[in-house]
Amino acid sequence: MFLARRPHTARLLFSPRRTASTQSQPLRSLRTTAKWASTAVLASVVGVLGVGTVIFVHDAFTYQDRHVNRVPVSPLALHPERGGPKNLPIVHVQVDDDQDEENKRLTEKPRLVIVGGGWGAMGVLRKLRPGDYHVTVISTDTFNTFTPLLPSAAVGTVQVRSLIEPIRKIIARLRGHFIQGKASDVVINDQLLEVQIVTDGRHEHIYVPYDKLVVAVGSTSSTHGVPGLENCYQLKTISDAQAIRRRVMDNFELASLPTTSPEERKRLLSFVICGGGPTGVETAAEIHDFCQEDIFNYFPKILREEVSIHLIQSREHILNTYSEEISKYAEKKFQRGNIDVITSARVIAVTPTSVLCSIRNPDTKVMEQHTIPTNFVLWSTGIAMNPFTQRLCDILPNQVHRKAVETDAYLRVKGAPKGTIYAIGDCATIETSAVDHFMELVEECDKNKDGKIDFEEFEDMVQKIQLKIPMAESHLSKVRELFQLYDSDADQSLSLNELMVLLQELGRKITALPATAQVAAQQGKYVGSLFTRLARHKTEFETTKIPQSQQDEATSKPFKYSHLGSLAYIGNSAVFDFGKFSLMGGLAAMYAWRSIYWNEQVSSRTRSMLMIDWIVRGIWGRDLSRL
Repeated sequence: MFLARRPHTARLLFSPRRTASTQSQPLRSLRTTAKWASTAVLASVVGVLGVGTVIFVHDAFTYQDRHVNRVPVSPLALHPERGGPKNLPIVHVQVDDDQDEENKRLTEKPRLVIVGGGWGAMGVLRKLRPGDYHVTVISTDTFNTFTPLLPSAAVGTVQVRSLIEPIRKIIARLRGHFIQGKASDVVINDQLLEVQIVTDGRHEHIYVPYDKLVVAVGSTSSTHGVPGLENCYQLKTISDAQAIRRRVMDNFELASLPTTSPEERKRLLSFVICGGGPTGVETAAEIHDFCQEDIFNYFPKILREEVSIHLIQSREHILNTYSEEISKYAEKKFQRGNIDVITSARVIAVTPTSVLCSIRNPDTKVMEQHTIPTNFVLWSTGIAMNPFTQRLCDILPNQVHRKAVETDAYLRVKGAPKGTIYAIGDCATIETSAVDHFMELVEECDKNKDGKIDFEEFEDMVQKIQLKIPMAESHLSKVRELFQLYDSDADQSLSLNELMVLLQELGRKITALPATAQVAAQQGKYVGSLFTRLARHKTEFETTKIPQSQQDEATSKPFKYSHLGSLAYIGNSAVFDFGKFSLMGGLAAMYAWRSIYWNEQVSSRTRSMLMIDWIVRGIWGRDLSRL
């Protein structure tokens, strides 16, 4: 029976039905692949046609002839009356104030003048409500710049157009006005801002009246008394980034010439960055990435071999405002990339061909002088006072800060009439000394007028200090211990001398806010929200007759800074400092860094352009054109 069944088994194994089934599997897989491929192609075609249709419809309704006839313009806008201490034209009426009914209504609103177009100014504009104020923005640039990505623009990682947004588009929501000019002086008694404008190459001056003035002019770079800084580049504006990019490309092109000597080639390919803060570190990282990814591929290989990047820092570590863990991580990252990090060093002078610096010898602790040949120097070492801020400090009493104008807790400029002039961003610093309020605090808190402050009176004083100087809050948490510490004679009261010592020590412990975009943005949003609340309670103020000097306190709490963390790009990786914990990593951290900056853009247009730039750079590399 076994022999009789074998032919039947053979027929089952090699039956035509099983053979056809086996042969049909590749055909089915091929059909499935073709189906999905055709579906993808069809979807792409439909998508392209859909996008094209949307663009066509948009163009059809957007591109049309518009005719405007007999636009009403006030004679005072065309021929302003003169006045003020210098008998200058006073811009009481803007050219477009009478062009429609909405603009006419705004002329009856309080005049809000904002000087500057940076992070602080944008924060104010974001929080204002349309129709509350007659807004005028005065800036030397017609656009807002996203400054954190200027190092990327300096080497072509992103295009400069992706970092700017026209101010007129930003203020259109508020029907605001824009004047391209530079604030030069202010007449406080008459509430007139003097502005320098340029017409036909000539400098002229005008007065712009204000009810509220916001000073957000930023800062300049500190020179530290170093000679030869005219041979350095800075990185604060779009023009700076463009100039740096041209110099970097010129250096590589000159170094590629066969007639360039080896010594001159090394000097051309030597890049020196003075300053180990975020700007200096990110610029060094961007130049390094540019050499690794684009110079290596499109220029002679010897150029990449001879490139040298030097980062000079006066402190013991770069990124010294970040956690020590982050500083060491960045230094090790740069060391692996052959970036020369020079710490505990001072720049002595800068010449057209070299940088002279003194470096502390780690063994002998003696400062030794070194010369670094170079054809590119970036100066990024701290801030100094803007000329307009300096003028404001000169005409106001008790303004003695060397780098910024001092404000109170509500960001009002000290010495100016309360509720009229505010200062935010790099040009301002919030007062940290309670000594200036010594007599006021004693008069308010010394209930029994015995010339001493007992513990109950001291508790009341602590609350008042926290209102006047919010940054002192963390140092006043343990009230009983603080009281006992300075009660030197243990008589359960503080004499005026003991209280003065306490306030002096308190002022020394408080650290001023850093001059960062994050601080400026938060201050701008605070002032914008404050102004919105003031406008909302205007009728109430008129009814209750609350004076302007007390309206800020009646509607808002003092400004309180909330640190959201610091971040920096260090070359295809990034670091984050969130205070209590830190994050350091490679590509994942870099994409997190990009996502944060992408989200902080002021418009959808710049977000789109920035995303396109990153995609283009990833696929085709940076643009090597010299424009």
